Amino acid sequence: MTSQRTRERLIGRLVEQGISNPGVLDVMRSTPRHLFLDEAMAHRAYEDTALPIGYQQTLSQPYIVARMTELLLEHGPRARVLELGTGSGYQTAVLAQLVDQLWSVERIKPLLDRARQRLRQLRLRNVQLRHADGGLGWEEAGPFDGILSTAAPERIPEELLQQLAPGGCLVIPVGGASQHLQQVTRTSDGFETRIVEAVRFVPLRPGTVR
Repeated sequence: MTSQRTRERLIGRLVEQGISNPGVLDVMRSTPRHLFLDEAMAHRAYEDTALPIGYQQTLSQPYIVARMTELLLEHGPRARVLELGTGSGYQTAVLAQLVDQLWSVERIKPLLDRARQRLRQLRLRNVQLRHADGGLGWEEAGPFDGILSTAAPERIPEELLQQLAPGGCLVIPVGGASQHLQQVTRTSDGFETRIVEAVRFVPLRPGTVR
């Protein structure tokens, strides 16, 4: 299940699908994805597929994790990054090894509590977590060089755009029944948006879940 051969097969599939950032590939090779799943699902950890983590949420497909991370880092390293939707903490762990400081918000407290334990287990100490509505971001910690969302709003919240630093990059799935991954860059003239590919994410919902 957790053998190096199994992980290498996953990395090989990611390369075949076009992932080329060596830092992203190295981190995904070394990060134990099985730790972010319940024991009953751990044997499927290195399949290139999304997996359930409870509360109608999923652990994203490895390709999507790699693709979004690669897009975030496409124009260079990011020092201060915000993640919307901590979920299991897997994407959080990947990002934490590639950026200087990471802030992550999650609306479902049991998921956040489990993610915190997993990040501590991996000794990732450059992450700050908050139980909050991800759609509003984390204004007092901004502005951010990068923002990555693991849930899809029907349209990008203005609050998130305003928390991007000049030159900052937002990677986010957008839409309802039909969703597309978007890469938004803040420029001196406003915002440049690139439509990347069709995706399927859980919706980014307002409000805090108790």
